[in-house]
Amino acid sequence: MRRPVARKLAVSAVSAALVSVGAAAPPHAASAPEKSTPAKVPVAVGYGGAVASVDADASAAGIEVLKKGGNAVDAAVATAAALGVTEPYSAGVGGGGYFVYYDAKSRTVHTIDGRETAPLTADSNLFVENGKPLAFADAVSSGLSVGTPGTPATWQKALDEWGTKRLGSVLKPAERIARDGFTVDHTFRSQTASNETRFRYFPDTAELFLPGGRLPVVGSTFKNPDLARTYEELGRKGIGAIYHGDLGKDIVATVDKPPVDPASGWNARPGKLSEKDLAVYGAKLQAPTKTSYRGLDVYSIAPSSSGGTTVGEALNILERTDLSKASEVQYLHHFIEAGRIAFADRGRWVGDPAFEDVPTKDLLSQKYADSRACLIKDDAVLTSPLAPGDPRHPAPCTTGGTAAPTTYEGENTTHLTVADKWGNVVSYTLTIEQTGGSGITVPHRGFLLNNELTDFSFTPANPAVHDPNLPGPGKRPRSSISPTIVLDKQGRPVVALGSPGGATIITTVLQTLTEFLDRHLPLVDAIAAPRASQRNAAKTELEPALYNSSLRAQLEAIGHSFTLNPEIGAATGVQRLPGGKWLAAAEKVRRGGGSAMVVTPAP
Repeated sequence: MRRPVARKLAVSAVSAALVSVGAAAPPHAASAPEKSTPAKVPVAVGYGGAVASVDADASAAGIEVLKKGGNAVDAAVATAAALGVTEPYSAGVGGGGYFVYYDAKSRTVHTIDGRETAPLTADSNLFVENGKPLAFADAVSSGLSVGTPGTPATWQKALDEWGTKRLGSVLKPAERIARDGFTVDHTFRSQTASNETRFRYFPDTAELFLPGGRLPVVGSTFKNPDLARTYEELGRKGIGAIYHGDLGKDIVATVDKPPVDPASGWNARPGKLSEKDLAVYGAKLQAPTKTSYRGLDVYSIAPSSSGGTTVGEALNILERTDLSKASEVQYLHHFIEAGRIAFADRGRWVGDPAFEDVPTKDLLSQKYADSRACLIKDDAVLTSPLAPGDPRHPAPCTTGGTAAPTTYEGENTTHLTVADKWGNVVSYTLTIEQTGGSGITVPHRGFLLNNELTDFSFTPANPAVHDPNLPGPGKRPRSSISPTIVLDKQGRPVVALGSPGGATIITTVLQTLTEFLDRHLPLVDAIAAPRASQRNAAKTELEPALYNSSLRAQLEAIGHSFTLNPEIGAATGVQRLPGGKWLAAAEKVRRGGGSAMVVTPAP
């Protein structure tokens, strides 16, 4: 499902929208937006820390926490919580994600797997009905698609391990935004319109996001007092309110008997979530993936996400090619083919390591990458679906084996990147899966539930090939989320970045890294560069700027074929500069442009 470009919110660059203005107004009250507030900016340079996200309210929430003495972890949680208000169709307490943290004191990288899990009663036939896989449309807006939320546990785990503030403290900016509102623009209205039909299936969703039964009005102030109360309760009671308390009971009741408008005729299949699923859930501390590239160390998230292994393998495949001297055509050709190969291996080998024997170390070995890189020719194109290799037993240039197509994954999610004055860095991607998640709002709680379980393969992609991503009890569905932090050989940050976009996250992060590290574009320009995405498919997706350029014809002459994708990814990043300065960068145009902020702008 295509995610529309994100909203441009009318907010101050610091915190005008975060200031409390008194008692909560009625839901969805309309008022004139601030007239003097500046537009979002895609790049900022300065001291004291930096925040980059898709949304100015959210970036301002992180900056507020940094100004009050919080560190990068505190600010990341504050930013994420604010995105749950202003980007409610992309993230929130009803979802999950992956958190990557660099500790400046020890110069080490740590990660949290906060992915949602399938119910303990789930099996490989979760999405099979009458012997056939459900249609995606039938599965997505149902209780069946909802996994145990991991975002609240991720926030608390990060704060417990590395933060300096209490959860209640860092939730305050988001609580105020939810209570006092943010300004609706054309894109928020467009996002709502694209989901209007299914939102009307669920009365609580319609009441919240279709005020007065209509699409939200551009220029009005959108308020979510239920979510403000939810954040207040989480701050007061802690995440036990979800995993052991009344909030959790409300989630379970909603999943297992979705509140549907009978007049809609919608069959919202019930889920199988239980209070036990919530009680046993844990956000997992785990080692990051690590690979070397151009003398730098690249860290990301290990399985259950495929992001770290797939980006890492592709970088290793590209290691032997001097992309800095390649023509634009040859750069794109090698980038596309590296993505094709890495996705072939991803589909065969990567799943939840609690259920699957994932050869993470072998997938990231240079020896294995070299055995796959020799498949790439300067004047020819590989055919997809390409068969996977065997990273446990590398065989140079092997093209045998049985291929399986890449399974569908919606383009979705949101990403934030934060640095603080002590040099700590966070790269954090969080999600409720596709735009609007399951479409189901927990009554009186103000947030949508995820549809993450649709990231499982409903049935094997190819019955002749083992599929590591079938559903299972308590299993985490495979993700493409790829929050990344790059360090120099002294263990100091060079750059940190990530992106939303479903399976295109991997290719977006890979392309942004190579544009920045190899092609030497400024970070904001590497983020803005027109994108290609090859995921072991017959055709490579191109954004319009590439699709309509002469480069397309030159690549087609080699043998490539293409399809148009209006927008691929929406990255944010931070870069360490000399003298204690940070550069924050976000999209210039995609999703309406991102928001880069620093605590103290450089003169």
